[in-house]
Amino acid sequence: MFFIALAVIAVLIGADQLIKLAVVNNLKLGAEPTEVIKLGSTKIFSLQHIRNSGAAWSMMEGKTWFLILLPVVVCGVGIWYMYRIRKGSRLELFSIALMIAGGIGNLIDRIRLGEVVDYIKFEPINFPIFNFADICVVIGAVLFCICAIFLSSDSSKKDKKPSEKEEDNNEQPET
Repeated sequence: MFFIALAVIAVLIGADQLIKLAVVNNLKLGAEPTEVIKLGSTKIFSLQHIRNSGAAWSMMEGKTWFLILLPVVVCGVGIWYMYRIRKGSRLELFSIALMIAGGIGNLIDRIRLGEVVDYIKFEPINFPIFNFADICVVIGAVLFCICAIFLSSDSSKKDKKPSEKEEDNNEQPET
C-alpha cells in the first residue's frame, strides 16, 4: 500500500503542476476573475491568476527559505510515517499522501518561481484565492484528523487483551 500511496502523490503533484501550467498559459496574471460557476446572479467560483509569496493568507511573505525548508522537513517526516504505517489504515495513508502531494506541489512553485500560483476564487465570501495543492492539503488534514479521532480509538480497543476488556466491564463505580 505504501507504493500505491507514493503513486497517488506523484499523480496529484502532476495534476497540480499541469493545472498551474494551464493557468499561467491561459490567464493573465492579475486580470479580472473569469466566472466558472454562477447560480442566477450569484457568482460561486471564478478563476483568477495571482501569485502568493507567503503562506496561507499571505502570512510570512518574504520568508521564502523558511517556506521552502518547512515543507521539505514535513514531507520527509510524512513519507517516513507513511512507511512506518504502510500496513495500517488505507485512509490514513491516503490522507498523508494528499498532504504531501499538496505540500510538494506548492514547494515546486516556491523553488521554481519564488512564489505559489493561485487561481481558484470562492466568490460568496471574502476568502483568499487558492489552488489544487491547497485543496489536497486541507482534505488530507481533515481525513487525517478523522483517522486520528476515530481509527486510533478503535485500534486501542483492539490492542487491549481480552482479559483487560473483561476487567474494564466488571468494574463497579465506587459509592
